[in-house]
Amino acid sequence: MKAELTEQHTFLKKLLGTWEVNATDPEGKIDHGTWTETVRSLHGIWFLCEGEGTMPGGGAAATLLTLGYDPEKGKYTGTWVGSMMNHMWVYEGALDQTGRTLLLDTSGPDFEHQGQSASYREAITFINDNERIFSSSVRQPDGSWKEFMIANYRRKQ
Repeated sequence: MKAELTEQHTFLKKLLGTWEVNATDPEGKIDHGTWTETVRSLHGIWFLCEGEGTMPGGGAAATLLTLGYDPEKGKYTGTWVGSMMNHMWVYEGALDQTGRTLLLDTSGPDFEHQGQSASYREAITFINDNERIFSSSVRQPDGSWKEFMIANYRRKQ
């Protein structure tokens, strides 16, 4: 088995570097403070996005997002883990029609209904080479998506 670089990996290369991250809820009521994310790659196939910061209310936290592209599935794939929870999020997704936004679908614990699961969508949108937005949404009973977190990224290096 040999990993092959595809044109889809080019999108992920834009993630490389060190980023300053500021996250809030859509209304700006919950400030998650300033985090740092460092992104490196494993030979251009997998991209590791390592975040560090402080949770609202205090307490250090660390996160790890892995992203790659699976040519057999024809989809972007990845995982996310954080020191603040026990659940591992597993992603599959695709670029939207603009080619600037990676949409990643997953499922996990429903934060409003304990013991239930919900469908989620993360979006990574590049504004330009030095700015991007990461947003998280949960699927509503009517099929729409309700955004609950927005993180603004600015390249430091």
